[in-house]
Amino acid sequence: MADVPVTGLHHLRLTVTDLARSKAFYTEVLGFTVVAESPGDPADPAVRSDPDQLYGGCVLAGYDILLGLRPVADPADRFDSARVGLDHLSFTVESREVLDAAARRLAERDVVHGQARELAAFGIVILSFDDPDGIHLELTAPLPG
Repeated sequence: MADVPVTGLHHLRLTVTDLARSKAFYTEVLGFTVVAESPGDPADPAVRSDPDQLYGGCVLAGYDILLGLRPVADPADRFDSARVGLDHLSFTVESREVLDAAARRLAERDVVHGQARELAAFGIVILSFDDPDGIHLELTAPLPG
């Protein structure tokens, strides 16, 4: 048995530069729902450092996870997957057909994305794209058959 018997992922918080832009992306593009928002102004440094005020951000729900958005990054900052921390976040979709339809919808919204790539060794196909801060995201579907 593991020293710490983890049973799943409860939530993930992302540091973002622009709360409104990130909230719109995760709700409109990926279908998350806002379940809690900070009562304070994210421009207030006291709010931005207060976990009881969600650091000036919000909490989104969807797909059995909670996703927090914390608007404390410098507006000029960009995500860098080559630094210690997060490399990317991958969301599961039901099928290759759903993944291909998602690629079309991303293109309609001018969200730059890669080509769907089959990773036969893992039995999946992935589609990579970035959120507004350059955080690397993927959609992952099982390979047919």
